This record gives sequence, structure tokens and C-alpha cells, in this order.
Amino acid sequence: MLASLGWNSQFAAKFKQIAPSPGSVPGRVLADYGADYLVHDGESVLRALARHVDPAVGDWVVLDESEIRGIVERRTVFSRRAPGVENRRQVLAANVDVAFVVAAATDVNVRRVERYLTIAWQSGASPVVVLTKADVTGSAAAMRLELESVAAGTPVMVTSAVTGEGVDDMERELQPNRTGVLLGPSGVGKSTLINAILGSELMRTREIHAGSGEGRHMTSHRQLVQLPRGGMIIDTPGLREAQLWEGEEALGDVFDDIEQLARRCRFSDCAHDTEPGCAIKAAIADGSLDPGRLRSYRKLSRELRAIRAKSDARLRIEDRRKWKKMITAARARARP
Repeated sequence: MLASLGWNSQFAAKFKQIAPSPGSVPGRVLADYGADYLVHDGESVLRALARHVDPAVGDWVVLDESEIRGIVERRTVFSRRAPGVENRRQVLAANVDVAFVVAAATDVNVRRVERYLTIAWQSGASPVVVLTKADVTGSAAAMRLELESVAAGTPVMVTSAVTGEGVDDMERELQPNRTGVLLGPSGVGKSTLINAILGSELMRTREIHAGSGEGRHMTSHRQLVQLPRGGMIIDTPGLREAQLWEGEEALGDVFDDIEQLARRCRFSDCAHDTEPGCAIKAAIADGSLDPGRLRSYRKLSRELRAIRAKSDARLRIEDRRKWKKMITAARARARP
């Protein structure tokens, strides 16, 4: 049964390295309720507490008498900068194979898709862009082309929970025992899409507004759902703040066209502003590069550099505190 949840020999080996006692068993986190967690141990689903660790949905954990005692090393991890002023990482989901970046046909925002794609690439999972609510528009094909123009080779699927278009294609991405996650803002139809794959109303949704085609998101916590024909999928609440975390190399996956152009500039340190021989300025001038895409690239780059700078500063402060304590302790020991 563990195999149907994605368990394999690699996870088994890592589990043995951290299991504290012979009575410990592996389990996978299905839901995070804040105070406790829903965990599947391969035979049954149970509630478990985590006093000393902070697991995420999708994690493989060490279970000991309904308590989570450890987290098996993650293969992939979805993170963002936690909301607020503190420079802190928030893990959204773990051990995901496929990241479905969801955009609704009622509100295609390519800049937002670029941001979510960056989060997906940072995780280590394989991204797929999903256009939902294709039944409410007559221009789904044009929207697909628009999304493909910013997806940098990432597959784009057109779906409709009403007509069933594209639903089987998504399900096949997850068979036989792969894990997917749905990433996107509120109202894009993530929970409705999961219900279409399941063939039942498991995930709570609200009615779509007749005029705008928008739905109100009902997911209040992250939850991993097993699919009847194999595979798993994680629904996530709409992220009001889809802030990036560390991993500047992910920009190269999302904005490969800009980075390729930059290599053709006359000067290696070209700022793409007033320098002569700038390939990026030339591409904007001839219409082959959207200025909005360049602005998006620069904005995300600035965010990632700021996060790295804050993280480096925090580490330097922690190191100084550690050395100060060590020096104080050494002086105390040296006193007669």
C-alpha cells in the first residue's frame, strides 16, 4: 500500500537512517490542520502530532505511537518566502513530481504564470501549465499560444471541468503513483479540477459567478488526495502572496530566451539600458521580445537577490553570535 502513495527504495533507505526505534513506521502526510496532521501509514489514516519537527503535506515521516518523530529527506520541496516582514521560508508541499501551474481562461495573467513557474522550477518538480475553464471562452487556442510564449517549453494543457477536456491528460501525468500539486491564485478552479479527475465532489467549491466566470476558492488547508486510477494530487489554498524563495537558477528555466539574448550583447556586463550592441534592446525594438516580459524578469531577479542578501546577513549575524559565545566560554574556562 505504501507503494501506491509513492514510497520507493530511496525513501526506504533514508527512512532507516533516521528511524529512532524498531517500532517506528513510515507514513505520508495527507493534510496539515495546524494543530495536527492527517497521515497514511500504508494501512490506515490517522491523526498525528508533531512536537519537534515541522512536516509539510507530501512529506514522508517517521511515525511512533501517533507522533511524528522525524521527516525523511525530501526529494523535491515547494517553498515560498513566508508572508510578513521576516525573511523566513515556508514549505508548501514536498516530494512532488509534477507541478500544475493553473491559470483560468477568465483571467490569463502571463506575469503571474511566470512567477508560479519560477516557484515550480525552484522545487525540482516538472512543471506543466494548465488553462482551466476553457468552456467559458471562445479563444482557448489563442490563450494557449499566449501561455506557450512565456512557458519556455513547458507543456501547456487546456482543460474544462465542465466538458472534461484535458482532464484525462492531467490524470495520465500522475500514473501510476506520481504526485502532482496545483499552484495558482484563488478562483482559478483548482478544487473543481480535482473533483473532475476524481469523478466526485470531494473538494469543497462554490458556484461560479454567471457574469465573470469566477469561482470563490474554498480550500483552507493543503491536502493530498489519492486518485482512483493511481497517482496523487495536492490542492493548495490560493496564495495571496506568491513570494519567491532562494534559487536564482530557476529564472534560467523560465526566462531562457532573455538569458540567451543577454549572452549576445556586446558587453558581458551589459545592463540592457543605454549600452551599444545590446541584443535585448534590439529584440524589444524589432518586437521579438515583450518589454513586459523583461520587466517581469528584472522584478523576479531583484526579489531573489534581496532574499539571498537577507539570508546571508542573517547567517553572518548567527555566526558572530556563535563565535562570541565560544570566545566568552573559552575565556571563562581560562580564568583561575
